[in-house]
Amino acid sequence: MGKFIHTQNSFAHGEVASEFFGRGDISATSKGLSRLENMDVLPSGGISRRPGTVRLFEVAPDSVLVPFSVSNDENYLLVLSNENIQICKDGAAMRNIPAPWSKAELQSVQYAQRFGTMIFVHPNHRPQILQKSASGDFSLSDFNFHIDDQQQIRIPFIRFDNAAGIRLSIATHQNGNSFASVTASAPIWNENYVGSALLFMNRQWIVTEFINPTRITVATNGGYSLPSLPISDWREAAFSRARGWPASITFHQNRLIFGGSRDWPCGVWMSKVGDHTNFDAGAGLDDEAIFLTLLSSTRQQICTVASADNLQILTSAGEWAITAKPLTPTNIDIRQHTSVGSKSDIYLQPQKIEGSTVFVSRAGRAIRELVLDDLNNTYSAVDLCALSPHLMTAPADMAYHDASCRLFVPQQDGTMAVLTKIAPLGISAWAVYKTTGAFKSVAVMNDSVYVAAKRDDGTFVERFDKDAFTDSGEYEFSHAAAGMPLFAGAHNPKSVRLSKLSARVLDTKSLFFLADGRRIRAGLPNEIFASGAPGYSGDTGINIVGTVHDAILPLWAITGDEPLPTTILSITAEGRFSI
Repeated sequence: MGKFIHTQNSFAHGEVASEFFGRGDISATSKGLSRLENMDVLPSGGISRRPGTVRLFEVAPDSVLVPFSVSNDENYLLVLSNENIQICKDGAAMRNIPAPWSKAELQSVQYAQRFGTMIFVHPNHRPQILQKSASGDFSLSDFNFHIDDQQQIRIPFIRFDNAAGIRLSIATHQNGNSFASVTASAPIWNENYVGSALLFMNRQWIVTEFINPTRITVATNGGYSLPSLPISDWREAAFSRARGWPASITFHQNRLIFGGSRDWPCGVWMSKVGDHTNFDAGAGLDDEAIFLTLLSSTRQQICTVASADNLQILTSAGEWAITAKPLTPTNIDIRQHTSVGSKSDIYLQPQKIEGSTVFVSRAGRAIRELVLDDLNNTYSAVDLCALSPHLMTAPADMAYHDASCRLFVPQQDGTMAVLTKIAPLGISAWAVYKTTGAFKSVAVMNDSVYVAAKRDDGTFVERFDKDAFTDSGEYEFSHAAAGMPLFAGAHNPKSVRLSKLSARVLDTKSLFFLADGRRIRAGLPNEIFASGAPGYSGDTGINIVGTVHDAILPLWAITGDEPLPTTILSITAEGRFSI
């Protein structure tokens, strides 16, 4: 039987899945943990009990949180709920604005902000613009595409797949020579076409009346000559009530970018430079609008578009990028770089972490990081959950807090996976947050992290606060950490006999070790419990001579349920082992 003294002074890999318990050859075994619950990994590599939350105000169940910054010192939290936007500031709800999205549609609403304006998109609704006026009032209004002096809408026109082969017969109409009766050779029209734009005979027409699935009335600007035969060369506006609206949005190189729509899921529309309502390609000049369709051997549904060093297009089947600089109609370098695919049934906004784009994979079981190889100008999609796949069960939201270098990912089961990522210090550590109730949504605004949390008495917006030691002001939570199994002499021991566990702590007022099936309190000086006194910093431990330990189990474990600070810098275990 050999003697060992094992010290772990870095927890930089966070919680590691049990399938790595036999891998003594990788750094995860020396810097990882088998459990990390309600604790954070620090830049130093230590671990600390997570902050609690402060309750702010009640919201509707299944609310979605969105940050809205009007200026550097004027920030608002938007709470999206069933057909409503609640405007909140400084931890209080201010007012409500009617919105078009139903409860079932909320998790597919996407948004992008430029200066003091935010644009929301959803494939079933016309884009909406949220603005704050000079008088301080908020308004939500329709996004309208540019209409020129000839009453022509500046938007691309498309021949949709289910309209291929359909011919239109044009006849005069009793309302005058700017109206026409249009009869399709097959049923295609419905009531949603009223107000939509069509393109045929080299002019735009607006549908003014739906008569039946084959007949509509249209109007144009000025007179026209009747064609002698049915026409087959006709197109529809890319966006309308009949064909759906943009599904994703971003700004890139001073262009407004729309990605995908309900009936054209693989389209990318880029506005004219500096004119974000004008999507007419015109004569193809450098600053004019651009329209393209992703072409591949597999069906591509655009899930979201993201502006980084390049324009990134994340689809259900892979990750594309347009690397042209500047981006012009004649300078389009677009290709698919990876084939991971993104989650398409709900919107999980990609986050910028250390210059890279981080997104949820198609199956929802991994967080991927798009990393650009500057030498070859190609992307790779690195799996940030490779060591901790068990923590990513079903993501429901995602937000990154730059000040703490933490990515917060609430899960549909109410837990929240939290990644601390500090590449220069070698830290990429997952932990799990648990609470009484459920974490539902998350947003980062003005250096604060907000959550929508479901409690026994309702759903509330809460803010993480370093001075709070309970959740929502009343719910206590326990914390826990556990090491990896012992690896000794390049072997997996058969049995372990512990004799002592010790920890180096910082500003700590509560610490329990788990050993021999018991929870044993570590000794701390009495003076730290005086009112206003700092916690203990130094070494503490317990003697457990003769404790037999199953070698496959974590070598050590700590826990605590007292609402007091706990920070661990290192853990040392002493004892004997047999091979």
